[in-house]
Amino acid sequence: MKFDKPAGPNPTDRQRVIGRATDRIEGPLKTTGTAKYAYEYNEEVSGPAYGFIVGAAIGKGRIGAIHQLKAKMAPGVLAIVTAANAGPLQPGKFYVDKMLAGPEIDHYHQAVAIVVAETFEQARAAASLLKIDYIATKGSFDLEAAKDSAVSPEPREFRPPAQTSTGDFEGAFAIAAVKLDETYKTPDQSHAMMEPHAAIAKWEGDKLTCWCSVQQINWGVRDLANILGIPAGNIRLISSYIGGGFGGKGTVLSDLVAASLGARATGRPVKVTLQRPLVFNNTTHRPATIQRIRIGANPDGKITAMGHESWSGNLRGGRIEAATASTKLLYAGANRMTHLRLAVLDLAEGNAMRAPGEASGMMALEIAMDEMAEKLQMNPIEFRIKNDTRVDPEKPSRPFSTRLLVECLRTGAERFGWKQRNTTPGAVRDGHWLIGIGVASAIRGAPITKSAARVRLDQNGTVTVETDMTDIGTGTYTIIAQTAAEMLGVGLDKVVVKLGDSHFPESSGSGGQWGAASSTSGVYAACVKLREEVAKTFEFKIEDTQFEGGRVSSGGRSFPLGDAARTAELVGEDQMTYGDLSKQYAQDTFGAHFAEVAVNVYTCEIRVRRMLAVAHAGRILNPKAARSQMIGAMTMGVGAALMEELVVDKKAGFFVNHDLAAYEVPVHADIPHLDVILMEDTDPTMSPMKAKGIGELGLVGVAAAVANAVYNATGVRVRDYPITLDKLLKKISLSG
Repeated sequence: MKFDKPAGPNPTDRQRVIGRATDRIEGPLKTTGTAKYAYEYNEEVSGPAYGFIVGAAIGKGRIGAIHQLKAKMAPGVLAIVTAANAGPLQPGKFYVDKMLAGPEIDHYHQAVAIVVAETFEQARAAASLLKIDYIATKGSFDLEAAKDSAVSPEPREFRPPAQTSTGDFEGAFAIAAVKLDETYKTPDQSHAMMEPHAAIAKWEGDKLTCWCSVQQINWGVRDLANILGIPAGNIRLISSYIGGGFGGKGTVLSDLVAASLGARATGRPVKVTLQRPLVFNNTTHRPATIQRIRIGANPDGKITAMGHESWSGNLRGGRIEAATASTKLLYAGANRMTHLRLAVLDLAEGNAMRAPGEASGMMALEIAMDEMAEKLQMNPIEFRIKNDTRVDPEKPSRPFSTRLLVECLRTGAERFGWKQRNTTPGAVRDGHWLIGIGVASAIRGAPITKSAARVRLDQNGTVTVETDMTDIGTGTYTIIAQTAAEMLGVGLDKVVVKLGDSHFPESSGSGGQWGAASSTSGVYAACVKLREEVAKTFEFKIEDTQFEGGRVSSGGRSFPLGDAARTAELVGEDQMTYGDLSKQYAQDTFGAHFAEVAVNVYTCEIRVRRMLAVAHAGRILNPKAARSQMIGAMTMGVGAALMEELVVDKKAGFFVNHDLAAYEVPVHADIPHLDVILMEDTDPTMSPMKAKGIGELGLVGVAAAVANAVYNATGVRVRDYPITLDKLLKKISLSG
């Protein structure tokens, strides 16, 4: 099915199942520990061996020699795989990092060997006996130091144009009545998901089956085939449940390659999981940025010049952190400029992490907007509203498909009690605490991509959906079940959903906030096919056929849905593809974040007291799951604001705090009750579902709202995230 014009009325508009707050259908499996994650397929794999990855102990250089004798003689050891005996290996098509290095070392903890033994403990013990001679060379580990060498990379897939320009930014900024010119910094961050990267690999002849934690099954098959040099048709990936990904399990990483190589070397199934300290330096992360933002405005607050430049670093050939993405679309202004620059750094690969680009960029932009409002002596909300736009500022002929940013800001201000905010920083106290309130806008693109599904109907009226879509904890199982139930007029108890198997039709996969809208649209298309087959069976005209209450009715005749499959199972399979509506309209999601913080007057300890998010993301398929996505993202935003930072050893070249003891993330005590308002709306330009994603919208802008609240509480502006108490103490002491 091709979607190339805005959607009209269709069965999803009934909202008997879609749009209802629904418990997760896989919830009982997860709460009872019976949902199988990548490392847990024990019944499917008998007699597995265990692999242990050895990571490089230098940040840059080469391997002189690997002394293996003691390790090979250790109890239980079956094989030791290195680049020297693994056979030819190519990079994948999404990540540039080599999943098994040698002799050249590109970054610390890059995989250099896989030790395979009868037990995990034996593999780990033997790995400690490997003696590796390294020849270290000088590396580049400091973004600030490498900033001047950064270049403007050429655009390619998932890499936008490095520079954009509209009007005369420099001229307009030079003559602006009110100006802001500030630099902001965001640190390297880790996905820090609950489930570490893990895989089981099993060869049967030249066929390879892997149970893994990969968000994009189709990318995983493609990349593993490319890395190993085997036909994609010989690979089957199964990823039924993923314990969190946030973009960090997008496709093939070292765990899956190590398991595949270890299984090939031993002729046994092999299980590999990355030990937690290896995850931080071996896999991907959100790269640090240095951002310069310049804004010029008239005295009445109308923006006349908007400029945003950003520097980030990566392995050679890696992707850039597109921190200017939101600035291109969020506010009006006739004269505009954005510029991305990329430096080569010899750290672990920087790549997608929840709202890549937008999250980092909005951490800076939304502080800058508050600072500009203060210069103009304007209410920060009114300043944002004054510069709202109904069209793409860089392409004025391209309107937004839907945009309720102003409504989000006003609704949030009313609910949060914004009128009670004291405009004088540091003026409100509650005992030993300084109290502040902050706000930030939110925007996240709403991409949608082709996705396919297969829907089966049996004689009992049970509907089974099959698609290689994954569920990374977002509620995908449930919204897909809701879609099928709505389309075929049955209850959720009559729907079975099977996900995460490359033998199923190819879906959009999970990532980029496109998963929900894309995968449900693929299921919609397959259900349309099945509806046609059912109508044909009963000799009904499809346009006159009703599917409701488990029955199919037309022209005064009615039958149980299952009767259509009485003699044979019926199957509908299709994919949803798209025309150029995304070029005709700017398709985005919008929101507003509000935060209240308390800062201790003696220690500068920061406590978040309350938060509110208002979200506009098209039709909400499952309000309960959507709220969960929002509060999870808001929690992540608090971490970004106040604590999350991968600390770089700029001499040795690695992230020092590479475990969950030292890489701090929010815990229950850090997070108050979080309030969420979901704006009711539909976007018919997206798909027949009229829905958009929401999983990343909840993050963008949160950190800035917290930062702005801290400023309102203390009068101290910190532009270098995270906002830790030492930075407040230093600035307070300097100003005092």
